[in-house]
Amino acid sequence: MSLRTCYGKVTDACSNERVRNEGAETRARNWARLLMPSLRWAWTVVLAGTVFAVASEGERRADPQRGREALLTRAYLPVAWSEQTYQNVWKVWGLSERPADFEERFRQRYGLHQAPYPNDGLPMGLRYTRGLLGRGITVDCLLCHGGSLFGQSIIGLGNASLDMQALFEEMFEAQGIKRATPFPFTQVRGTTEGAMMAVYLFRIRDEELRLVPPQNFALTPYLCEDAPAWWLLKKKKTMYHTGSTDARSVRSIMQFLLNPLNGPDHIKSLEPTFADVHAYICGLEPPKYPLAIDQKLAEKGRLLFEKHCARCHGTYGPNGAYPNRIIPLKEIGTDPLRAQAIPKEAKQLYARSWFGQERDSRGRPLIFQEEVGYQAPPLDGVWATAPYFHNGSVPTVYHVLNSKARPRIFTRSFRTGAEDYDTVRLGWKYQELDGAPGPDVPAIERRKVYDTSQPGRSNAGHTYGDNLSDEERFAIIEYLKTL
Repeated sequence: MSLRTCYGKVTDACSNERVRNEGAETRARNWARLLMPSLRWAWTVVLAGTVFAVASEGERRADPQRGREALLTRAYLPVAWSEQTYQNVWKVWGLSERPADFEERFRQRYGLHQAPYPNDGLPMGLRYTRGLLGRGITVDCLLCHGGSLFGQSIIGLGNASLDMQALFEEMFEAQGIKRATPFPFTQVRGTTEGAMMAVYLFRIRDEELRLVPPQNFALTPYLCEDAPAWWLLKKKKTMYHTGSTDARSVRSIMQFLLNPLNGPDHIKSLEPTFADVHAYICGLEPPKYPLAIDQKLAEKGRLLFEKHCARCHGTYGPNGAYPNRIIPLKEIGTDPLRAQAIPKEAKQLYARSWFGQERDSRGRPLIFQEEVGYQAPPLDGVWATAPYFHNGSVPTVYHVLNSKARPRIFTRSFRTGAEDYDTVRLGWKYQELDGAPGPDVPAIERRKVYDTSQPGRSNAGHTYGDNLSDEERFAIIEYLKTL
């Protein structure tokens, strides 16, 4: 069966259930033909969100336990790959036979981690589901938001090892589809192009989320976004790297429901389930630093931190307070591309749409804000969230506090064991390189190298620690282990 024929069957089968609010079945088929390039890829991409296909239960209080169940026990996106594809993907790795340690090699190749919950042997981010042609595999939001550290998988930790581009390219190749993704999902390993995927999906919708011909929104797919830790959300008033959205917003984490097969009413009906997931996310706690801490040194670090860092990142402990500051680009000096790349037309459409019309429990609008800089995040569990900055361009906390020492071009193992972690500088061990690999090197290997001279990857800015001595920096680092 050809890809086009397969998608035609999928569209026909889904039109009554998912697109019936768009009009007649014929209209759904017409939209499918118009949007075939988007259908081929958008329906399989979850990035920063996931599809929760649960009927609306009406008004009720969000429940974190229901949210946990929705997140960890069910699949909601269509089948992306057949079960056989998963079992045979090793054939595109250049191997002559299936390795005995296939599951481990699969995780290491694509930067995935063991699921700390029942998942039929699949890593976090993948799960089995039923499709028109039988059981297959799809993706969920823990692909990007499920990480690992010191041999422990952590729900809500950004996946700093993921090579999403390699996963999609090679799984589709193993399924017999040799076609590039519409744009690179990963420019450098451990980061994704989540914002551009949202723009890509939103450009085929109007204000009421009805399908329209693709709008000409510019795409800038080299933002290299590092997924922030989910447990930080409960302290924030605004979310995302730029602080562009009210942190109470449920609809903002539903953007990736804009799959062309989902009609407006279907998307809107899922808001109660996403409210549960939001409640679960807001209940997550950061992992505790697993090694010994020099408490005397940490106390010195606390005083230095409160003098030099707390104005933006807040204070901690029983009387701690987080200021939720958005730092202007001219002040912070970090790579500006993420704050500037979302097209104005896309922002305006979002603000006019159902997403931008969300209200809180008292009927007050959750206002969509214009990005003007980057949000200084809370630092709870900061030891676990390397690499640093919104683009993952700085490997350790020490380098955050000393801009002059930052590596220009570097690589790392992308494994997450104790041996891969730098307990002194607090972050990932890395190897600095003299130059970036050339085009003759396979793309999967090139993506392992972080070249800070490339667009979207600058490691400049945040020079607030440059006047500190190393003794002071290491005292602050010791204190940060306690958060």
